[in-house]
Amino acid sequence: MAMPRVALARETDWDGWRVATRAHVLSGTPPEAITWAIGGPGELLPTGTGSFGVPRQLVALAAQAVQARDPARFDLLYRLVWRAQAGEPVLDLHGDPELTLARRLALAVRAEAHRMRTHLRFLPLDGPAYLGWYAPAHFVLEANAQLLVRRFAALRFTILTPDASADWDGTTLRFGAGLDAAAVPDDAALAAQWRAYGPDILEPARIGTAIPATEMLDEDPRPPDQPPLGPVVLPVPTDPALRDAAADAVSCRRCPLGDPATQTVFGEGPADAALLFIGEQPGDQEDVIGRPFVGPAGQMLDRALEEAGIDRRRIYITNAVKHFKFTPRGTRRIHQTPEAPEIQACRFWLDVERVRLRPKLTVLMGGTAARAVLGRPVTIGRERGRPFALPDGARGFITVHPSFLLRVPDEETRVREYERFVTDLREAARLVA
Repeated sequence: MAMPRVALARETDWDGWRVATRAHVLSGTPPEAITWAIGGPGELLPTGTGSFGVPRQLVALAAQAVQARDPARFDLLYRLVWRAQAGEPVLDLHGDPELTLARRLALAVRAEAHRMRTHLRFLPLDGPAYLGWYAPAHFVLEANAQLLVRRFAALRFTILTPDASADWDGTTLRFGAGLDAAAVPDDAALAAQWRAYGPDILEPARIGTAIPATEMLDEDPRPPDQPPLGPVVLPVPTDPALRDAAADAVSCRRCPLGDPATQTVFGEGPADAALLFIGEQPGDQEDVIGRPFVGPAGQMLDRALEEAGIDRRRIYITNAVKHFKFTPRGTRRIHQTPEAPEIQACRFWLDVERVRLRPKLTVLMGGTAARAVLGRPVTIGRERGRPFALPDGARGFITVHPSFLLRVPDEETRVREYERFVTDLREAARLVA
């Protein structure tokens, strides 16, 4: 007997997946009996009767994970719903491989959605309107476009990606075809492609529908009256030696931290970065996703960089320690500060990054980063905010780690400390201008 084939309309067809999931669960179709696909012929959905419920947290998890660039996500999420409606407490099963994978996908989507909002820049067009380009790692265009419409309702914009396009004319949000990334190596080429093929990309286009996951995305830090303007396309030539080092560091066991961690989190950024930012270690989300500063501290840093006029795409950012050090507490992993032997063991990789990059200025965020580079304990309050010579002849600059801002207990102090942090970053930008 042939397996039923569910043909979804597009990669982010949340409504289609939800309707099909409900129909098949009510009809008793087990997960292994369904084939999920994008486009093409699909079979009529079964007409099961009755109702069932799943935890609201599972629905929210699915709404984010469905945007991941993983062809098996529809089957994975159906399996979790199937198990939940059968009475299994899937959200309470610590270490369950299917739940762990779904949460990892949702975290990756959340991080990429934020990354898109901080990296996306717009090119002014006639109208007035703005044209943006971004190549997302996951299918986050629709959710982000809906967020931008809420925040910039009076701003007409079009966003092009290799997967799809989004166009807001001030009244209607439409989604159309994507654009070949090879056709937009720079701003001039992007503008030329838009003038030549823009109407074809947007026609025919479908009207946007809400994705529930947009309600869970962090708000864009820019005030509504400051549209994100600047360079659109920015090629990022990475250093080949650092790519090789990152590959070698995957199996690093120079200290015991590599065994319990999910993966090594190496630095990232262009080979010609004038600014090198060093933090302490990956956090929980960085450990899962595999990229530095994508969790709450990273989002705080992105906001401050934006206000300081620093483009994150032009800096190299890394950590003194490349593995997440934590203590398990129930289903949570609680951060632990690395000790001197662990910092020293991981200095090998940090030195590789520093020697290859040779930045104009190295920004040391927090005590662990400062100790890793200077080889001694550092009092941040006494040494922050001014440049100094490093032992290798380069220049250093000390400031707080952005996670410090997340721990400030009262709002008034938090605002004041955040402004001090932005002031530090502005000074760092001035030093390399």
